[in-house]
Amino acid sequence: MNLDPFKNLKNKSILVTGGAGFIGSNLCETLLQINAKVTCLDNFATGHRHNIQPFLENKNFTLIEGDIRDLETCQKVCKGQDFILHQAALGSVPRSIADPITTNNVNIGGFLNMLVAARDNKVNRFIYAASSSTYGDSEALPKVEEIIGKPLSPYAITKYVNELYAENFFNTFGLNTIGLRYFNVFGRRQDPNGAYAAVIPLFVKQFMSHESPIINGDGSFSRDFTYIDNVVQMNLLAITTTNNAALNQIYNTAVGDRTTLVQLTDLLKKTY
Repeated sequence: MNLDPFKNLKNKSILVTGGAGFIGSNLCETLLQINAKVTCLDNFATGHRHNIQPFLENKNFTLIEGDIRDLETCQKVCKGQDFILHQAALGSVPRSIADPITTNNVNIGGFLNMLVAARDNKVNRFIYAASSSTYGDSEALPKVEEIIGKPLSPYAITKYVNELYAENFFNTFGLNTIGLRYFNVFGRRQDPNGAYAAVIPLFVKQFMSHESPIINGDGSFSRDFTYIDNVVQMNLLAITTTNNAALNQIYNTAVGDRTTLVQLTDLLKKTY
């Protein structure tokens, strides 16, 4: 990725919540390459210390272990920040079905805490991880930001509520936000372990162990698999855009292509 267009972020103070996670750690790494001053907030519920281990000796990197469900912590980490990249959340539709209360507390309660802290500390811009799950039962293709359906899981509900809160905080308090609806992101540092592992790292792990991936159904279901660098670039563009009309909007963060599980499995077979 060409980082030259983002060099103006040098010495800017940027908070990455969930910075020890898959997407968050990649954002931290890229921002440090630009010489931004990066603060990582993580409670390590799903993130990993080894993801940020290489950054700990960097003078521009600060790790704060804490939980977005605690407003005092949110106020502390937002102080002096120019921008916030809010990645902290409990992902996974199955996890939200198994434990909707915790998913709600983190994804809605924690999100609201971060919005309040960003407002109180006069943060310039609040970029947050939205989700393609917001499209719910809408069968319309291609997926366009203005057409969504009813959410199909507690997780999807939380991500939709995030969008509503972000819009409200702009209309009520003037806090500039941008929501990025991530589709199926994959790439380096993605955890292949655990009950809620994403399909690509899980399948790769199984192939490397000479195991056959389990595909439910006939494998015809398709997804838009989006590489991590595309997500990082979208976040950087959201921070640096000077077009006021681009603010306080929601954007799909995807490749714009469909891959079935059968196609995915065939591609991985050729590699492993």
